[in-house]
Amino acid sequence: MSTPLPVTLIAGYLGAGKTTVVNHLLRHANGRRLAVLVNEFGALPIDEDLIEAQDDDLISIAGGCICCSFGSDLTGALIELAALDPRPDHVLIEASGVAIPGAIAGAMSLLEGYAPCGVCVLADVTSLPKLIADEYVGDTVERQLSDAGLIVLTKADLDPATANETESWLRTKYLATPMLLVSDGKLAPALLFDAPASIPVQSSGTHADADYDSFVYTPPARIAVKDMAQALRQSALGIIRAKGFVTDADGARALIQMVGKAVDVTYPDTDAQPGIVFIGLKGQLDEAAIRAMLATFEIAAV
Repeated sequence: MSTPLPVTLIAGYLGAGKTTVVNHLLRHANGRRLAVLVNEFGALPIDEDLIEAQDDDLISIAGGCICCSFGSDLTGALIELAALDPRPDHVLIEASGVAIPGAIAGAMSLLEGYAPCGVCVLADVTSLPKLIADEYVGDTVERQLSDAGLIVLTKADLDPATANETESWLRTKYLATPMLLVSDGKLAPALLFDAPASIPVQSSGTHADADYDSFVYTPPARIAVKDMAQALRQSALGIIRAKGFVTDADGARALIQMVGKAVDVTYPDTDAQPGIVFIGLKGQLDEAAIRAMLATFEIAAV
């Protein structure tokens, strides 16, 4: 397989709103072929008006998307997906409500032909403080949040005051993890898939001005790619999503994919022009600091 298949894990405790988010992403695939993997169909009721056909282990969805049940054999399902013709453009794995995302992400990273694109953990802001305080489920919820590359706080519209208080409290616990508020499951698809440079990415959250900033970094020279990727993982510069190409020290074209604090580097067979799009919440994306950091990894032309 010349180009690794990108895969994103969507996790979160029971009732966090994963179903609503996935249905929203399917409705706004915009020609992108998405494959959604779930433990069982009953755990992810796809909106009926999206379904074109259904058999025992696969749901065909309008626009070329599919939903597959993997039961206990996630690896086998991923191998079968990669063999489809045409194969999906992106895979979403919806974890069960009590799953620990780190364990699933570890298994994904060992599978050849796939490019892990991050762990997105959803949390219901109206119930999160109570869940964390619960002696039976609190540890599970905190482990899920600790494994997140991006924390998405859902149902922000139901109680805006609690949502803002919960977000502020979480930011003190998970300083390096980007997070955002969303309402009605309307997570902007660009934050998980493509990162468009020409138009702003609208947010449905309760943040003031409710949209995102973005900019394009075009490296003037070759880049120390591995060092740059490590620096991006450790940065707290307001980056939620980044995607693009750079040229490494040996002259090879590398694809950088970043969702939250998860960064993946692959080498697809492409001559795409260098340039990385960075997206973050308005007022939080520190463009000047990001450009200054990236400049330290530029390799002068010989």
